[in-house]
Amino acid sequence: MGQGRRKDFGEFTAKLEKHIEKLPDYAQRAQEKLQRYIPPSEQGSSPRPAPRPQMPQMPAMPKISQQLTSMAAGQIPVVADAKAKWARWNEPAAKLERRKRRASRAMTFWILLTFLCGLFAVVAGTGLLKDGQADVLQAIAGGAFAVIFGTFGVKSGLRLRTLNRTVLPAAPAAPPPLPPARSVAREPMERLAEGEASLAELLRQLSQPTSLGTMPVSEIAVADARTTAAEAAQALRGLAGRIQAIERGRDAAPERERGALDAAIKQLRDQLDDGLDGYGGLVAAAGHTVAASSDGMTSSKESLSDATDKLAGLAMALRELS
Repeated sequence: MGQGRRKDFGEFTAKLEKHIEKLPDYAQRAQEKLQRYIPPSEQGSSPRPAPRPQMPQMPAMPKISQQLTSMAAGQIPVVADAKAKWARWNEPAAKLERRKRRASRAMTFWILLTFLCGLFAVVAGTGLLKDGQADVLQAIAGGAFAVIFGTFGVKSGLRLRTLNRTVLPAAPAAPPPLPPARSVAREPMERLAEGEASLAELLRQLSQPTSLGTMPVSEIAVADARTTAAEAAQALRGLAGRIQAIERGRDAAPERERGALDAAIKQLRDQLDDGLDGYGGLVAAAGHTVAASSDGMTSSKESLSDATDKLAGLAMALRELS
């Protein structure tokens, strides 16, 4: 839908530019037609061709085209700026900073009230308000308010201390960018992303105890599978990056050299597919282990270790290639 709108705006901009370029010709034709209806006496003895009218300078069309394209894509500057501000406002670090400022201001306010009430109690108790006659009731009231406000101040201080010790969780890492759509490495990397998501969920379930209170597999096996999968994924992405580099070189190479580069790309793609098959084997083994965790089967549990060992060897070979 968005591409259709951008296409419509592009066609509209192109037509508008053509009409603006032809405006001087339109004006010249209109002037010639107007002269046909002017009497010869008003035109003079030696009529001269009417000068071509000077059209006002129009704004640069590339800028207008860019603005229309950005509006068609939904990238209105005001809206984009508002979205960015809203995102910064809702960041956990910004929220924590605002809480700290509110706690600090509240603590300062209660401390100030406590000091004033304490000072009032001292002045009333020493008789400075009534020519040396102490007012016990005012002194007691001032002391009571000082205690109340002091309690609020202490609570605000403890809250500020807690907020200062709060450690925000690390932001989740952004997923690696996929290769361009025209690259032969795009489809394998999409499969890898899906496999990573599936394996992460399966390993999370294997890390939790079953209904019987026992662990499906040992924590060491789960940790080994997670580490090996991460190393294999990194090696596969390195191989995909190598394919993209060769593709860029092929596009810039002469025609006679592209055949050999295409053959190299095909060979690397085959290796990439083999690596993804090995990664999928680990995902399948984790799935069988999750399914077998309820009935106590050991064969499926052992398959997870076997698949991890196979993938570890495959990841080592891929690292050597990439």
